[in-house]
Amino acid sequence: MTTGDLEALVRVTAPGYVGETPPEVAFGTTDTPVGALALAVTARGVVACSYENEHVIFARVSREIGTFIGPDPRRLDPVRRELDAYFSGRLRAFTVPVDLRLATPFARTVLQMTMAVPYGRVTTYPEIAERIGRPQALRAIGNALTANPVCVIVPCHRALEAPGRPGGYAGGPAAKEALLRLEAAAD
Repeated sequence: MTTGDLEALVRVTAPGYVGETPPEVAFGTTDTPVGALALAVTARGVVACSYENEHVIFARVSREIGTFIGPDPRRLDPVRRELDAYFSGRLRAFTVPVDLRLATPFARTVLQMTMAVPYGRVTTYPEIAERIGRPQALRAIGNALTANPVCVIVPCHRALEAPGRPGGYAGGPAAKEALLRLEAAAD
């Protein structure tokens, strides 16, 4: 057995193992009050913070970004710490960098609009549509928000379909309501 084979075997069988060469994409999960989140972090930043099944996210990241994927606490732990601080009410703005490569160009534009919405505040799909110069694109905006690959950190939950109508959310309506209540309670 070669050193490379041994390192590959250990990487698969020992989840906390980080070899001499860190993975291209750090991958793991974290539990939150609104459900488990699959996490993926590249050299650019958090590329996935998703409610989707971790196997689905792993396959998508492998297909679209890179195949050298594994645990790397040096890159995952800061994300987990910020998520923990957010859910405990101690963090209002994430500082971990974000990598939106898994979003379409249109979705990136929409998601960047939500990143400008302050903690504890909301916007609406029509407001986003006006700001990006696409006033008729309400369904496309809803789809872009629901497909957000970096949920919670990129705060798509702050975008409502209309006042009093929350709209869709990747984590489901209960998760969206919980996030909005968490942020409203801090004000």
